[in-house]
Amino acid sequence: MNEQDKISRRQMVAGLGTTIAAAAVAPAFGAVKNTSMQNFTLDDPTTKYPKPPFKEQSQPWPGLASKMEPRPDHGETSYKGFGRLRGRKALITGGDSGMGRAAAIAYAREGADVAINYYPSEEADAQEVIALIKKEGVKAIAIPGDLREEAFCKKMVEEAVRQLGGLDILVNNAARQQTQASIMDITSEAFDATMKTNIYAPFWTTKAALPHLKAGAAIIGTTSEQAYDPSAELYDYAQTKAATTNYVKSLAKQLAPKGIRVNGVAPGPIWTPLQVSGGATMEKLKQFGGQTPMGRPGQPVELASIYVQLAASDASYATGQIYGASGGGGQP
Repeated sequence: MNEQDKISRRQMVAGLGTTIAAAAVAPAFGAVKNTSMQNFTLDDPTTKYPKPPFKEQSQPWPGLASKMEPRPDHGETSYKGFGRLRGRKALITGGDSGMGRAAAIAYAREGADVAINYYPSEEADAQEVIALIKKEGVKAIAIPGDLREEAFCKKMVEEAVRQLGGLDILVNNAARQQTQASIMDITSEAFDATMKTNIYAPFWTTKAALPHLKAGAAIIGTTSEQAYDPSAELYDYAQTKAATTNYVKSLAKQLAPKGIRVNGVAPGPIWTPLQVSGGATMEKLKQFGGQTPMGRPGQPVELASIYVQLAASDASYATGQIYGASGGGGQP
C-alpha cells in the first residue's frame, strides 16, 4: 500500500467514526431540544389554590360541588391524561363530587370507561361529570341510588358490569360525614346511616364485584386522616375510616394470591361538599385547612394521580398500602 492509499484510508475511517458519533449524539440533542420547547413550569403548592378564610355557606346533605364558593377543582381543566388506563373499566361510588369526581375525570382521560354512582339529589353534579367523561370518547355510565340498601349495591355492580362490558377497577369512595359536638347528640338513626354508607356499602359492593374481577384488577378505598388522628366532633365518621383502613389491609392479604390488589387513599382536609353539608362546624369551615403546614385545604384533583397510580398496572407490587395526601400532616 503506497502512502497516498494510507492517507485515503485514514480519512475514510476518521469520517466513518465522526458519522457514528454524530448519529449516537443526535437523539440526545433532539431530546433536549424537544424538552426545552414544552415550557415546563413549577407551581408553588402553598399558593396554588385558595386559602382560608372562606365564606360562610351551608347546604342540605349531601351537598353539591357546583354551589360551593369557591368551586372545588376536580381536574375539569387541569388534569392531563396519558392513556395509562386505556381499555380499563371502572366503577366509582360517590363519583359526582370530591375525590370520586376527580378519579372519574382522571380515569376517563387515562382511557378508561367509567361508571359513577351518586345519591339521586346529586344529579346536577353527576351530569357534569358524565359530560366530561363522554368528551374523552369513552363510556360514561350514571347509576344513581342509595348505597345504604344492600339490594341497590348488588344492582349497581350488575348494571356497571352490563353496561361497561366488565369490571376491573372498583373505587369505594362515597361517604357520609356529619359533625356533632357530643356523642349524646348522635341519634341511632344518624349513626346507622353513617355506618351503612361508609362500612356496609363497601362490604356489599365489594362482595358483588369480586366474581367479576380477574387477576390484575384493583380495589381502592377512600379512607381519611381521621382514621389515625380523629377529630372530637367526628366520632362516628372517624371510626368508619379506621375500619376502611383495616379492611384495605385485610382484604389485600386475602386477595393477593388471586392477583387482585387492594389499596387506600387517605386525604387530609379536602375542599368537598362533605364540609358544607354538615361535615364541619361553620367556624371550622371558615378556617378549613388553615392548620396544615401548607396553610390551605387540598383540592380533589390533587389526589387524582394517586387513584390513577393505584389502578395502573405498573403499580403491580403495591397492595395493602395507604397513600396519604394531607398538606404536610398525617401519618400514611
